[in-house]
Amino acid sequence: MSTTLPPLRRIVTADDANGRSRIVEDAPATAIRTVEGRPNYRAVNIWRTEASPAPINAPDTITAHKGILPPKNGGTILRIIDYPPEARDPAERQRQIAATFSGIFADADHDKSVGAHPGMHRTDTVDYAIILEGEIWAVMDDNETLMKTGDVLVQRGTNHAWANRSDKTARICFVLIDGSR
Repeated sequence: MSTTLPPLRRIVTADDANGRSRIVEDAPATAIRTVEGRPNYRAVNIWRTEASPAPINAPDTITAHKGILPPKNGGTILRIIDYPPEARDPAERQRQIAATFSGIFADADHDKSVGAHPGMHRTDTVDYAIILEGEIWAVMDDNETLMKTGDVLVQRGTNHAWANRSDKTARICFVLIDGSR
């Protein structure tokens, strides 16, 4: 039994002309990506920066973002992904994950040889993955670990995948930071 989680609310702050802080946006997030053929999978891009250090008053460019990777030269992306339970049938699971990597995340170094899991991929980024709801397996080439609500994984450019083997949707917050080898 899969559960669809509620939409995400994005709240953005800024200073006014007098230097006083205020909320300038409080609305549902709109930079939402879904995958045809992978029901209830939802990737929501919340914010991105295009350089480091990040200009505090840079304009919001999140709707222009494409792919999995943050902007080059020190950029970041804040993304929240809802992972529905993965298909029990291995062929269907592989088909759904292939649709994800050939669609919204075509820029990832997706390991099509399947290996430990059909979602194995690598990015030249440092990622902070924070489990907001549910549970999910962090799968590496040589081992894996079950992550639950409140757990945090620091993913440092390694080959990895995410496997939701439960019967409920898992929600993960990712902060991807442009990296180098």
